[in-house]
Amino acid sequence: MPSLQKTSAPGRSQTVVPTHRDEVAAAGSELIGGPYGRRALPGTGRPTPVRVVALVAIGMFALGMVQKLPCYNWAWFRGATSQYTHACYSDIPHLFVGRGFADGLVPYFDRLGGDIPFLEYPVLTGLLMEVAAWLTPGGGDETQREQAYWLANAGLLMVCAAVLAVCVARTHRRRPWDGLLVALSPSVALSATINWDLLAVALAAAAVLMWSRSRPAAFGVLLGLATAAKLYPVLILCPLLLLCWRAGKWRAYGTALLGFAGAWLVVNLPVMLLAPEGWKQFYLFSMRRNVDFGSVWLLIGQRTGDPVPPDRANLYATLLMGVAVAGLAHLTFTAPRRPRFVQLAFLVVAAFVLTNKVYSPQYVLWLVPLAALARPRWRDLLIWQACEIAYFLGTWMYLAFTGSGNKQGLPEDGYQFAIVLHLLGTLYLCVMVVRDVLAPEKDPVRQDGSDDPSGGVLEGARDVFVAGGAARHAGPAPARGTRVEWGVPRERDSQE
Repeated sequence: MPSLQKTSAPGRSQTVVPTHRDEVAAAGSELIGGPYGRRALPGTGRPTPVRVVALVAIGMFALGMVQKLPCYNWAWFRGATSQYTHACYSDIPHLFVGRGFADGLVPYFDRLGGDIPFLEYPVLTGLLMEVAAWLTPGGGDETQREQAYWLANAGLLMVCAAVLAVCVARTHRRRPWDGLLVALSPSVALSATINWDLLAVALAAAAVLMWSRSRPAAFGVLLGLATAAKLYPVLILCPLLLLCWRAGKWRAYGTALLGFAGAWLVVNLPVMLLAPEGWKQFYLFSMRRNVDFGSVWLLIGQRTGDPVPPDRANLYATLLMGVAVAGLAHLTFTAPRRPRFVQLAFLVVAAFVLTNKVYSPQYVLWLVPLAALARPRWRDLLIWQACEIAYFLGTWMYLAFTGSGNKQGLPEDGYQFAIVLHLLGTLYLCVMVVRDVLAPEKDPVRQDGSDDPSGGVLEGARDVFVAGGAARHAGPAPARGTRVEWGVPRERDSQE
């Protein structure tokens, strides 16, 4: 096996090649001809890394669609548990009828029955659902229309998957191949068409890309749109505040915050004013929702025989998130070097996932791009993904067990084990990211001399506020445009 040290030839673009640095990537590359050769010319010709990543993402998405074929052909429409035993469940065809899209109802404005608005999704996700309904032909029976609606959504979500992979590949300029960690992710292939989360995930990844390019206004706009599609992206503003505080980049943060608020209001305000009951349905549903699949609160309730009520779960989750944010602040201000932006973004979203009162199988999509940027080590990502796949299968088998009269599937004890695997896998990745923050020389991204490729205005910035021992150990930050061999700044190669 070739050396895992950097072997880029002088004078060429210093693209980091995973097969030269990562043992698992090098071993896996034997399936396609071995590690990247020293005579290869990166970035030349048509198959550039970003193009390869995009094509792989589309191919994996297509494989995920194939995995849904048993449900597409019959399991969504016949029998209550077949869609679970085949692990191909999707909300999309069921909500086409169940939320009135088949009848031409308008989200947030029309009501499915009684006095309750029928759609409990954020506004931008509702728009995507409506656009897919417009693309669905009106002829045929109900089954054919549900199939067509799923295909219309799958086409739109495939675009999101390609955008997601490209944004991750371009965020760290010298590490485009890290996009393969997203493109090849089995969790993305399996979960992409369960629901509409991929829209928010792609927008959030585009926002991170804009921040890495020192465009805080564009970052804010895209993050505001992502939050208009799903609530979790707003969490990313918290670690960014801490990092801008440490670096004194208040103007950039203020610009991002204004862009965020403006974009979110542009999307939400019309519905908020014209259909207030429909608009707030998502937020009411989130607060009142019972403890559900995959959460630590469900695990506690099942083990003790005393279910945790939703109001208490909300309180506990809020308190734990407060503790997590306090820990994040301590880590930010005491770390020997300012943490990378995506490291803290991953940690805050992971904390939300671990403390929330529900963890649907598609929520793994929230973490995949952040994990690939925060800890781009194939071994660690594969360990985590294995835990998530076990949880993915365990959820459907448990639903098959509870929904079938003959109790075929995974019993409660088995499902609890799957939840524990999900929790441990996510915690493992969090521990590895925290270790990289505390010992930057172990960070795969910083080992090549980079500071914070996703940091934008933060990259190479000097600290203006640190706490405790960090002030003694951090030293002056490297100027933007220099490479660092851990404490020895040097000028970049002229062609980098």
